[in-house]
Amino acid sequence: MVSQFVSCHTVKLLCDLDFAFPPGTHAIGRLDQNSEGLLLLTTNKKITKLLFQSVIPHKRTYLVQVQNKVNPETLVQLAKGIAISAPNGNSFITTPCEVIQVDKPSYLWEAADFLHENVQNSWLQITLTEGKFHQVRKMVAAVNHKCIRLIRTAIEDISIVNLPPGSVLEMKEDDFFSMLHL
Repeated sequence: MVSQFVSCHTVKLLCDLDFAFPPGTHAIGRLDQNSEGLLLLTTNKKITKLLFQSVIPHKRTYLVQVQNKVNPETLVQLAKGIAISAPNGNSFITTPCEVIQVDKPSYLWEAADFLHENVQNSWLQITLTEGKFHQVRKMVAAVNHKCIRLIRTAIEDISIVNLPPGSVLEMKEDDFFSMLHL
């Protein structure tokens, strides 16, 4: 699904969900076409600036399935900050973040393209406070691991753990602001 309501392409859109979105609803922090997971929607135009352009950093957590086994040194390297490519041929050093290796979560739905059982892979949980230039994908590529699946599981205290794919959870604005630490 594309994280927008209209497109000139024939793709599944947010308006295809079984939910009556109020006029003026927009996505906060889009997911790229090959990513999945939590997408926040709001009618409040100030939220994006408060959440992603604030002086106070806000956490975003991702589950990342990568090809091959990840060693402990690689986890440390990712967590300390790593050089990734940025626009115009520049590079960018990522801000230190939390990186742990995890088992495949039991709540996770199966992807349409699953790996052959003999292909080695690892699951990482990466929590960061920035998200520049397809950062997570580039971070794991910089340590020689191909990103197979990228799933945003949480933004601050709002999580997908108990939400099935394609579901919508409507929240009161006070709860929304509180869970986002705004």
